[in-house]
Amino acid sequence: MKTAAHAAAAIEVLAEMASARRPASDALKNWGTAHRFAGSRDRAGIASLVYDALRHRASIAWRMGDDSPRALVLGALAFVRGKNAEYMAAAIADSPHAPEPLTEAEQHAFIHGTLDGAPEWVRGDYPEWLDSHFARVFGEERGAELSAMAERAPLDLRVNVLKADREQALKALDHLGASETPISPLGIRINLLDDGRGPPVQSEPAFLKGLVEVQDEGSQLAAMIAAAAPGEQVIDLCAGAGGKTLALSGGMNNRGQLFAYDRDIRRLAPLHERAERAGVRNLQVRSPRGQQDVMADLVGKADLVLVDAPCTGTGTWRRNPDAKWRLRPGSIEVRQNEQDAALADAARLVKPGGRLAYITCSLLPEENDDRLASFRTTHPEFTTLPAQEAAITAGLPALAAYANADGSGLVLTPKRTGTDGFFVGLMRKAG
Repeated sequence: MKTAAHAAAAIEVLAEMASARRPASDALKNWGTAHRFAGSRDRAGIASLVYDALRHRASIAWRMGDDSPRALVLGALAFVRGKNAEYMAAAIADSPHAPEPLTEAEQHAFIHGTLDGAPEWVRGDYPEWLDSHFARVFGEERGAELSAMAERAPLDLRVNVLKADREQALKALDHLGASETPISPLGIRINLLDDGRGPPVQSEPAFLKGLVEVQDEGSQLAAMIAAAAPGEQVIDLCAGAGGKTLALSGGMNNRGQLFAYDRDIRRLAPLHERAERAGVRNLQVRSPRGQQDVMADLVGKADLVLVDAPCTGTGTWRRNPDAKWRLRPGSIEVRQNEQDAALADAARLVKPGGRLAYITCSLLPEENDDRLASFRTTHPEFTTLPAQEAAITAGLPALAAYANADGSGLVLTPKRTGTDGFFVGLMRKAG
């Protein structure tokens, strides 16, 4: 299949998403099932074009003067991939499976479409209703900050210090164009393929032997700022599949005791195999058991409790651009309630003098600054650990520049740190 055929297929996928209200992944799967003749490379090319259109949906629609599936796909080719009107006209003429020929209006948009006069939500490619929320965090820079969130995410790995150092891992992955990440001393960045996918690193010997784990650099940094130390009692309270759990274990050098819990037992399932591959020996996985409080024996005993809270995921839009257009205002309140509950649950586990690390992959202040402020009101025994000092103590002084307005947390973004979006705040319980 050629460019024009990919475009026609991408238009079909976006049309199904709109009419059936399907997530992009489901619509792409349905298209593949109905078109089994398409090979894996063609399916990947179509998916890449769909996601480019979704990443830049608002700015494409502004330039094209139209937000139809056809306009979004053709606009992605023009404004994201740099294909001009002549190229597209020739590609359409050369393919039996192409969209209809370009209209005069489309050709005009290709040549003259600009973002002159566009509001910040268009420049940043995010839903208009979120504009006031992002203005609280980024002010006049919100368009530029969120525009960076519309770019493709890199493929990052974390070196597992229990089995290797970064030099060894880089050597093992040199054939993939591996390089050091800019900030994390444990990070490795892998070149993406031409279609935007990463190479199959999970099949690499370095991965199978546990030398590396797939983990965005921002997630690595968040775990480092929490600063789990050898010999401590540490709880990862919203562990999920265990990405940060494994990072914490590395920082502890397998000494002390690490507990992983998640209220959804299904999310914990991959952690067992991942921990074995990584050589983690100080981990206990606590799975939920009906109404039983499986953490009761740890109340008041933890040196560090990490809350990687459920959130809207606005910081992960580079990897899941469909999510930003599916997010609804009511989702924020739902997540706030879950975050407050997780923080309250964590508070009881922290021992006097212990620390609580609050992390989200969201950039919305309602899920970050506001949650910590609300928590400190109801739990006055906890005080903020200044974010700038936390960054320096963790050996990451470059991050000190990205503290939020009141110094209660660090805000990582693609524009600032080249990572996914994260918020990291630390508190200490009175001794």
